Amino acid sequence: MASFSSSDKPSQEHIPVPNLLAKKVRKLSPVEAAKFDPVKAAEEAIEKLSNKFESWMAAEVERLKDANLAAQQADFSEETYDALFRYAHDIKGQAKTLGFPLIGRVANNLTLLLVAANTEQTYPKELISQHVDAINAMIFEDARDESNQLGVALVTRLEEASKPLTDMVDS
Repeated sequence: MASFSSSDKPSQEHIPVPNLLAKKVRKLSPVEAAKFDPVKAAEEAIEKLSNKFESWMAAEVERLKDANLAAQQADFSEETYDALFRYAHDIKGQAKTLGFPLIGRVANNLTLLLVAANTEQTYPKELISQHVDAINAMIFEDARDESNQLGVALVTRLEEASKPLTDMVDS
């Protein structure tokens, strides 16, 4: 160990890090690079997967429903609350990407409601279940976006009903 006084600066050693990634990635020729559009490639990849989006979202909703049932039965124990919040949060984050932005709005409001309820230690069980039921119904009815007037009305009503609690939470 080097010792130094307050006027001395510790010596520094530069350790070069090998670039192992360069060996694993094929470099495009200038002609290939000019033709390659990474955005288009990503969109094509998403298009290939898009037929699976509905089943992925349906599976997420089933987990949310199960978590809600467990939380309701356990009177929102820490473990069941955490699971319910996690599934709602996952849906909130994935919904738009998977083509369900309206469900994302409901899930966002549900996460805000859960945070506020946990802060207050009072859980509006019926309102929480209504959010979960709305998400489930939207999957069943394929209510994806703002073009679904019934879905929009449902989301708006849930947001209004939750407002007294969700206003306490920074979104």
